[in-house]
Amino acid sequence: MNLFTLENEFLKITLSDFGASWLSCVVKMPNEEREVLVTTDAKNWQKQTAFFGATIGRYANRIADAKYSLNGKTYHLPKNNGENNLHSGPLGADKVLWSLENQSPQAVKFSYIFADGEQGFGGEVKAFVEYQLVENELKIIFDATSDQDTPLCLTNHAYFNLQGSENILEHQLQLNAEKYLPVDASGIPNAPLKEVAGTSFDFRKAKKIGQDLLADEDQKAVKGYDHAFQLAKSSENLTACLSVDDLKMELYTTMPAIQIYTGNWLKGQPNLNGGEHNDYAGIALEPEFFPNSVNQPELLQFGGITKAGESYHHWIGYRFSL
Repeated sequence: MNLFTLENEFLKITLSDFGASWLSCVVKMPNEEREVLVTTDAKNWQKQTAFFGATIGRYANRIADAKYSLNGKTYHLPKNNGENNLHSGPLGADKVLWSLENQSPQAVKFSYIFADGEQGFGGEVKAFVEYQLVENELKIIFDATSDQDTPLCLTNHAYFNLQGSENILEHQLQLNAEKYLPVDASGIPNAPLKEVAGTSFDFRKAKKIGQDLLADEDQKAVKGYDHAFQLAKSSENLTACLSVDDLKMELYTTMPAIQIYTGNWLKGQPNLNGGEHNDYAGIALEPEFFPNSVNQPELLQFGGITKAGESYHHWIGYRFSL
């Protein structure tokens, strides 16, 4: 496991080739240097099971019954989340060593080749993840090609806590999203996209994360927010804004949806201080295609399959300001 640092007057970013992971994000505040990722140290990195800051792939989120059919063939995947496949299985992109493609003072690019049949998926996929630091923004760029049609959905699984507090329930969250996707207790979509208006899922205006936490059955099924939202914008517009009194983070992405996960099951994960995190210690904002889209045509229309030889290109931008 090798570590890489990107640093300027605003941010200090630590990366690792294990899982092409984002290990640390220190914001240089007027009177302190503040760690804003919910994370652990390098020695505990392979013990944690929360996907801290890792690149997720080749298909992020859940696939029902750990199988999908494509071009007349059924593919069977590892069941690592009950009867379902989560984040591509126990040896997904987050659990493998990526190669260093190139490095400069303000950018690091990793590469990995997913073999045909790896974790049950069809097609050889050549994937690249590049981290670029530009002033007060970290940009993550995902590029890939496959020699066969294949499910492909790469994202980053960083958790944020902008004030180092015990939990993120007092954080303000705003989402440019008018619909969310209901799920069952295992996180599999079980109803059509639903308007956020009049529900606890309405973050069109900023509100505290804890304000409506566990306020309805959709949330209670998964112990909080762990749902995909359909983004109502183009990549030039703001996707999400997370803020506390003295710091905010704006997120931009080319993806059509974002999974909001309020760290409902973080209790017991190792922290930076030799102790453990608690539930709701951080929030993951995961731009992606919709979960189980490979098995649900109404969701697949938004993306999820990359055709043979087709270029896969998406990015996420995280912009920090006082």
